[in-house]
Amino acid sequence: MIITTAIAVLALAMLFSMPLHAQEAWTLERCIDYALENNIQVRQGSIQTGQREIEYTNARNSRLPGVSAGASENMSFGRGLTANNTYDNTNTTSTSFNIGADMTLFAGGRLSGNVKMAELSLETAKNDLERIKDDVRVSVAQAFIQIVYDRSILEVAKNQAGIDSMQVERLLALEETGRASSAEVSSQKATLAQSRLSVTQAENNLQLAILTLTQLLELPTPEGFDVVAPSTEDLDFSPLESPESIYEQAIGIKPSIRSEQLKLQQAEKNIDIAKGSLYPTLSLSGGAGTNYYTTSKFSSDPFGTQLKNNFSQYIGLNLSIPVYSRGQNRNSIRSARLSYDNQQMQLDAAKKALYKEIQQAYFNAVASENRYESSQAVETSAMESFELVRAKYEGGKASITEFNESKNRLVTAQADVLKYRYEYLFNTALLNFYRNSSFEF
Repeated sequence: MIITTAIAVLALAMLFSMPLHAQEAWTLERCIDYALENNIQVRQGSIQTGQREIEYTNARNSRLPGVSAGASENMSFGRGLTANNTYDNTNTTSTSFNIGADMTLFAGGRLSGNVKMAELSLETAKNDLERIKDDVRVSVAQAFIQIVYDRSILEVAKNQAGIDSMQVERLLALEETGRASSAEVSSQKATLAQSRLSVTQAENNLQLAILTLTQLLELPTPEGFDVVAPSTEDLDFSPLESPESIYEQAIGIKPSIRSEQLKLQQAEKNIDIAKGSLYPTLSLSGGAGTNYYTTSKFSSDPFGTQLKNNFSQYIGLNLSIPVYSRGQNRNSIRSARLSYDNQQMQLDAAKKALYKEIQQAYFNAVASENRYESSQAVETSAMESFELVRAKYEGGKASITEFNESKNRLVTAQADVLKYRYEYLFNTALLNFYRNSSFEF
């Protein structure tokens, strides 16, 4: 009766494994949201995006005129050349004011090209940031489900140790009446010791899994951390969508692909910018200025009069024509074209990598489903076998070794059911993630 009750408790514990501290438990959604706010890589990606925004603003402003103003005050002492072409000891002062502006009118399309490049660079940074966030989502979900699995395995191990402990007590009682030998008691004590070792190993695995997730979340300590286990009672075993179909949906939304596409556009624009170096550059400049001048041995007009009389303006056009650049301009174009070809291969490689990931997730999900169904059949068979061996053992027709072997097969089968159940749950969630970039169990 004791053994039957323990098996029932074991089955219930595996089916309804719940966190010990519900008030402290984290859902998957909360874990992902917290990681996206605090993960260092995500924060660094946000900084990179901010830098690209500044560069884009600078590129747009480069098409505007540049304006500068200045003032100077100079004084000289001692001998110097006078207006009479003689040298004399004099003191002179001069004050000047000026303001000027310049603007590039034409640069072979390089100005507009640089603006477009900066805009594409900004969009690339945004998609790189989303790619980092996607990686964080997958890592958090993987660590989350590992905690749930390791916690379930710990419950299995604890219940196995509980059964073995009760069996030792039963054999000790039978030994006192002469119905069990000391060898049987010693053998069962060794089995109990092994079960307790399994509990310790399961606890260590759970603590490591918790540590992994809390480090992803940038939490200061894993102490007191726990998660809410997702429901696995109603797993959806409907036919999976084909990898080709999932890929067609993923190719349009995955930031890793969009980032490479934007880099290809940058490479194409860089060719146009390089070609612009073959064209002349035309710029416009203009300004105004005035000055005030005094000499110690000569009279001078008042400050305001001199500033008015010495006021001057200028305007000019400057044309720079590239004639010979030692082949550098031509080589820049060739280099830009090679970069474009290389980026095209980078984009193709990213698409192939995405398809391989989807294929891997699809076949992992299929394999998990098959293993889960098979493990359920094995569990049912192991349970029936254990019940028969238990009845024989209690009737004195089976040894303690046979009983333990049958019990261990049942425990292994139940652990496999948990393993493949959570594997299937994660892999199907991963397939959905490729379709809509949302991770849900």
